[in-house]
Order: sequence, then structure tokens, then C-alpha cells
Amino acid sequence: MATKTSNIDKQSNSTHPISDKVKDTLHESVDTLAQKAATTEDRLRNAAQSGSENFTAKQEEVKAQWEQSSVKKYATENPVATAGIAFAAGVFLTSLLRRK
Repeated sequence: MATKTSNIDKQSNSTHPISDKVKDTLHESVDTLAQKAATTEDRLRNAAQSGSENFTAKQEEVKAQWEQSSVKKYATENPVATAGIAFAAGVFLTSLLRRK
């Protein structure tokens, strides 16, 4: 409360009352903006944390599906055939993309 009283005293004793009023208004605006920025930063941090947790959970789920996948089993048991299939798919895809 003492701050408001001192501001009033300054305004009544000041030789630049309009400049002082503008200055006080700008200070209030900056303070309000700083509060809103802090609130927004907190929300963004919480959203990022939540997104990170969701991503980690989904990553673990996909990893578990891959571990149980028959494709993984085939690729592990037949690495040369898997490489041949990947090469053939790459050649086919390249030939499709080169045609315009």
C-alpha cells in the first residue's frame, strides 16, 4: 500500500504528470505481460512433459509389438533373404519414382 501512496505523492509533486502516468501504465502492462508469459510457459512445459510421456509409452508399445512380430522372426532367421527383399523393393520403388 505504501507504494501506491508514494506513487500518488510523486504524481502530485512531479512536473511531468502525463509522463509519470504513461510510465506507470507501461509498468503495469509489462508486469501483466510477464505474468501471462510465465503462465503460458508453464502450460507449454506441462504439455511437452505429457507429450513426452505419451511418446515413451507408445514407443514401448511398438517395441513390444515388434518383439512379437513374425517379420522380426523371419528377418532374424533369414538375413540374406531379408536384404534381397529390401534391395528388390528399393529398385522397384526407384523405377516407379523415375517415371514421370
